[in-house]
Amino acid sequence: MTHIHKQEHIPQTQGRTINWARPYDLLVNLLLLGKEQELREMTIRMADIKLGDKVLDIGCGTGNLTLVAQAHAGENGETHGIDPAPEMIRVAQNKALRSGARVNFQIGVIEDIPFPNDYFDVVLSSLAIHHLPDILKREGFANIERVLKPGGHLFIADFEPPNNPAIRFLFTHLLGHDMMKVNSREYVPMLQEAGFANVEAGQTESRYISFVKGSKI
Repeated sequence: MTHIHKQEHIPQTQGRTINWARPYDLLVNLLLLGKEQELREMTIRMADIKLGDKVLDIGCGTGNLTLVAQAHAGENGETHGIDPAPEMIRVAQNKALRSGARVNFQIGVIEDIPFPNDYFDVVLSSLAIHHLPDILKREGFANIERVLKPGGHLFIADFEPPNNPAIRFLFTHLLGHDMMKVNSREYVPMLQEAGFANVEAGQTESRYISFVKGSKI
């Protein structure tokens, strides 16, 4: 059964909040050239989610990645998604209800992750961290380290600006100049400062998505 949390108080965040949930899936799929589902499956595979894992998706949006994560964690696992936008959470909850997925979606922010210390085996985030100012990235990574179990790990998938001038021009007009400045490799020293070990960064199978990962000692 899907758990829906009604929450009157909406926490404030220093990060950008996307409130246009209805066209979000369509836009993301268009930008990914119709390969959004393949991206989600790749992200979960690279995040190494196992049966029985407790998983948190930060900046879950409309819940597509979280639902794939739940399928990999299985009936004995526990999957949660948080997002600061109430509209995103409502759409995600409706998806879970329709599919019968056991996922807990709730409003939440990276500054104040609403879970206890040492709780999750895997924390993941896709196409969300670039929305945060650097000071909030550092605060958020420290908070993620707090809620991970020792030996647990964080996996981030984020936007990789294209090098091709024509595609870069198109993406700039669609997404704005700031998106062309995204460099997820800059997250590496931030994760190390937050206490993560075995921090790595690199390119995924998608030319427009890079990854960063690290583990809690």
